[in-house]
Amino acid sequence: MTIKHVAVLYGGFSSERPVSLSSGNACADALEGEGYKVTRVDVGRDVAEVLKKLDPDVAFNALHGPYGEDGTIQGILEYLQIPYTHSGVLASALAMDKELAKTVAAVAGIPVAPSRVMNRHEITGEHPMEPPYVVKPVREGSSFGVVIVDAKQSHPPQMITSSEWRYGDIVMVEKYIAGRELTCAVMEGESLGVTEIIPIGEGFYDYDAKYVEGGSKHECPAKLSLNIYQKIERLAVKAHEVIGCRGVSRSDFRFDESVSPEGELVWLEVNTQPGMTPTSLVPELALHSGRSFGELLRWMVEDASCSR
Repeated sequence: MTIKHVAVLYGGFSSERPVSLSSGNACADALEGEGYKVTRVDVGRDVAEVLKKLDPDVAFNALHGPYGEDGTIQGILEYLQIPYTHSGVLASALAMDKELAKTVAAVAGIPVAPSRVMNRHEITGEHPMEPPYVVKPVREGSSFGVVIVDAKQSHPPQMITSSEWRYGDIVMVEKYIAGRELTCAVMEGESLGVTEIIPIGEGFYDYDAKYVEGGSKHECPAKLSLNIYQKIERLAVKAHEVIGCRGVSRSDFRFDESVSPEGELVWLEVNTQPGMTPTSLVPELALHSGRSFGELLRWMVEDASCSR
């Protein structure tokens, strides 16, 4: 069998560049270990020219954030007719827009938290909704720009309207759901399992909790009642399907056990480009389901295609 030449696309120029570099290097190392010819491509504005000269058999997309998981690079790969991993143009663009993804999910019967989209400069003086609530950029990942406003706060945080804000003017204001942070990976249209994420110390599952070693504890599999565990799996698979995801995705949830005997379960978002760093959740869930990191990546490479 001819050895496939895989171009690992990583780096880029979004806020998530450091995460992407870590993901990309981990994936490139593992793919080399699986016997593939690997070229690492730190993506710049000339990526189309670079890939045209390189002419790989497959592009492994390890980019994160705008341009990498919003349909942009996927469109370039479609034009170049280079098979690629993860979701296609439409699903990537839809999932990246948190409010549009929530709208589609809600129509499909997936429970979501009340929210509204607004310009951040409108969030002055009075609260845009009764606290506690969360303000998050509509099109960012890795918890960049996420601000939690607690019930005791008398006014919106000034950082949202600050000139130092770097995450765009359009934000989503969403009701804060207390409780447990849960995530479920989907591969081949089936769940890989559910993990509970427990941040170490105070605060929420922010950038440091995600990517700094020791920033959070992962309970894999999550210790939940069977009916809640299976409900999360069903909802994650449904989100994967209705958004139109391909390859591997990961849905995030909040579960508040204090509100009723059944608890309140809310879907937050679907990640079409889940992190593949040493502390990432999908490789951990894949291992729980019986797949090594190398086996997971091999499947993703062999699953790569255009018109996704």
